[in-house]
Amino acid sequence: MKLIPSAFAILSFLSTIAQSFRFEIESGHAKCISEDIKSNSISVGHYAIVNPDEQQPLPESHKLTLRVTCEHGKSHHYADNVQSGQFRFKVVEGGEYVACFLPVDHHPTIKLYVEFDWRYGLDAKDWSNVAKKGSIDAMQLELKKLEDTVTSIHEEMFYLREREQDMQKLNIKTNSRMALLSLLSLFVCLSVTGLQVWHLKSFFEKKKLI
Repeated sequence: MKLIPSAFAILSFLSTIAQSFRFEIESGHAKCISEDIKSNSISVGHYAIVNPDEQQPLPESHKLTLRVTCEHGKSHHYADNVQSGQFRFKVVEGGEYVACFLPVDHHPTIKLYVEFDWRYGLDAKDWSNVAKKGSIDAMQLELKKLEDTVTSIHEEMFYLREREQDMQKLNIKTNSRMALLSLLSLFVCLSVTGLQVWHLKSFFEKKKLI
């Protein structure tokens, strides 16, 4: 029984990691945010322009365009001239995913503040629906969260191991190419040096200097 509070403490710590943040962006200037997401994960995002004056409606000039793409250039979300929105998609192929914000251009430029909440994997799961559908009590829900957390950490370890192996293969391949390039450069230098010596020797022989 003493292990359960400790497990809950770990789960609480993981669940309190900040996913939502606010950033400043100038009109006409893009700002991109990237995340490394593993395959077979759910990616969920919510974004909205912060109203500079809560007593007044958000100005129509405060709009932006958002595009979310993977490292291969495939678009997973696109919204044009909006003040807020959300996206949700399944990550089939793991890797780097980029969300680029581009506010509408203005002269003179204005500054916008955007709130962006981007969650994926375990954090993107809707636990309220899990509780409703399963008709489970609070203790069972916490245990379910803990089980999914352990599974997610286990999968993350395998994912990081695969990425490390890919990086090792890339390093070995790069080192091999650099070694081949160094040998080729050395061969070219020696060949040029030999040609210069031969040319100078021929020149001196013609001039009867040697």
